[in-house]
Amino acid sequence: MSVRERLSSVFKGRDEFDLTDGSIGKPLFYLSLPIVVTNLLQTAYNLADTLWLGRYSTEALAAISFAFPMVFLLFSLGMGITVAGSVLVAQHVGADEEGKAEYAASQTVSFAVIASLILGAVGYFLVGDLLGLLGASPDVLPGATAYMRIISSGLVFMFGFFVFTALLRGYGDTITPMLVMLLTVVVNIVIDPFLIFGWWIFPELGVAGAAYATIFSRALAFVVGMAIMLRGHRGVQIVPSQMVPNLSYARKIVRIGVPASVEMTGRSLSVNLMLVIVGLFPTTVVAGYGIGVRVFSVIFLPAIAVARGVETMTGQNIGAGKPDRAATAAGLAAKYMFVILASMGVFVILAARPIATVFTDDPAVIATTADFLRWVAPTFGFIGVMRAYNGSFRGAGKTMTAAAISILMLGVIRIPVALGLAQPDILGLPIPGFESTGIWMAFAVSNTAGAIIAYLWYQRGTWRDADPRGDPVAGDDEEGADASAAPTDD
Repeated sequence: MSVRERLSSVFKGRDEFDLTDGSIGKPLFYLSLPIVVTNLLQTAYNLADTLWLGRYSTEALAAISFAFPMVFLLFSLGMGITVAGSVLVAQHVGADEEGKAEYAASQTVSFAVIASLILGAVGYFLVGDLLGLLGASPDVLPGATAYMRIISSGLVFMFGFFVFTALLRGYGDTITPMLVMLLTVVVNIVIDPFLIFGWWIFPELGVAGAAYATIFSRALAFVVGMAIMLRGHRGVQIVPSQMVPNLSYARKIVRIGVPASVEMTGRSLSVNLMLVIVGLFPTTVVAGYGIGVRVFSVIFLPAIAVARGVETMTGQNIGAGKPDRAATAAGLAAKYMFVILASMGVFVILAARPIATVFTDDPAVIATTADFLRWVAPTFGFIGVMRAYNGSFRGAGKTMTAAAISILMLGVIRIPVALGLAQPDILGLPIPGFESTGIWMAFAVSNTAGAIIAYLWYQRGTWRDADPRGDPVAGDDEEGADASAAPTDD
């Protein structure tokens, strides 16, 4: 059996299953599996940086502990556009409106490029001040600032690949983005040490070298992804003539995308605000926090992938007029994710210290990381539950609901609990402080609360009558936009 045949036996394309008819478990699995691999490869970018920089210096490791949340913040401010594009493409495909799906994809690419250029410019000039406000120490600030300015300069390339992934996922193709990601991750991992340590003919760039390696790899992914969508042979197609920004259509993208950006920005801000609390402690605690967050990014990959799969299944089934099927998919995903992530939590509890030693040989950082992992691991299953239901909310177009749940979990629960348990004197609480352990305890509390809130909210059923396609698009709004701007599929 050839390699291609072996891959085909594991990963099945959109033409081999129907998301709106037949069984639910198998199509959800085949839709989500490539996303798991794609996200694992995505995380490999950060893990490669963490591994190499952890061996470069503790200050370099602490620098990217501050930089990664800032990167996430820039993405979050604009990634709602990609969520809107994915949801609209999914619902149009579910309703057999291929022409409108192409128009939605083309407009999404245009607005995403514009947003990434603006955010990149803002990030480049403000990142130094923001990192200072977050509490980066003088020995960490230069490296973190250099990393962020390079990333900001190439933000359009990173955004471009995310748009490509989201639009093909809305169509039901998750295999193509996986293959493109595989290519670029290999490139990143190979060139990382050359630029960080100055191997061969390259200069020693340290933290900046990791940033240059990432941008080069993402630029390659961006070019390949855009070429695939322009050809249209793999999933949804973008059409150059339909990429002229349409302000009338932008209203629809904004209505769906802004709450999604709020959700992701809320997540990012919570990580950055948590850094303010973490920054009250020594650099070893900051480094341990950075390692723990990177480990979580790997552990939670199945939940994130299944949430994306549920998002697509919900979108296509809402478009096809089958909300009950969407609800069944969300419930099934929540159950499986709870079991899988809870099992992974048991493993992490038992292997916390060995996991930490993979990233650093500093005894203090290892101890901090192990403490972090052991406190949060018992609640991994609850993350899976919350992600599954939030994915279904987004697929239905109820992005504001998903945002509200995330903000409650992170901003209203996690941050205050972390500050209260770690530094109660700051809030004037008459209780003993748990130092850095109090921060880890807050993660456990908020993870559990988030799952309960998401489940109860989903059971209300307010998402069932959602239809993001219903608003006027270019050509059929009362203000008289050009009727030929968007396909009708009639």
